[in-house]
Amino acid sequence: MINDILLGIPWGIFLSFMIGPVFFILLETSILKGFRAALVFDLGVVLGDVFFIAVAYLGSYRLIQSLQDKPALFIFGGILMLAYGVISFLSLRKEKKINTNEIDKEIIKKNYMSLFIKGFLLNVINIGVLGFWMAVIISVGPKLEMENSRMITFFSAVIITYLLIDCIKILLAKQLKTKMTPINILKTKKGISIVLMVFGLVLITQGWFPKEKEMVKKAFQKIEKQH
Repeated sequence: MINDILLGIPWGIFLSFMIGPVFFILLETSILKGFRAALVFDLGVVLGDVFFIAVAYLGSYRLIQSLQDKPALFIFGGILMLAYGVISFLSLRKEKKINTNEIDKEIIKKNYMSLFIKGFLLNVINIGVLGFWMAVIISVGPKLEMENSRMITFFSAVIITYLLIDCIKILLAKQLKTKMTPINILKTKKGISIVLMVFGLVLITQGWFPKEKEMVKKAFQKIEKQH
């Protein structure tokens, strides 16, 4: 269980650094309406993630079960993650400066229920989020042996870590917003895309060289036993 939690924490941290309209609206809501309003909005966003996780899990369950012990699953998951990273990187060239002023004015006038619903809808309309969670499940699922309890533990760790870091972002909203210059935003997004590509290549390598992967795994197990 502890290993599943530790596996989820880096993903939660990684997720919290993905910059998009939600990021800026979260900061704006915190500055203009306070911590509670921003947290309610963020909970709506998280519900959108939970929805996509459920859809991705149900959609990929049979595929993962049928290929669970086969290298092809790692190759497929790696290609999916690599493609997501490449598409994200290439889309940065066409991306226009994010302008959330109109959305912000609309959101901050509403009550908490509206904030929650808008956070959910703003996340759900981005179909790329579904692709991201699909890639995560295909990559991590075999390591967790597709056990429901372990998957729940893993994703709970991801979501809780994500929420805790978002709480810090909400508290530091004013400082973060001043540092989010177009250049810094572009650098952050490029960095995230490159990390995704590297992770995808690692998974593909594991699929291409399954014997070497098992040798490394056994070597680590021997080292652990010696200690």
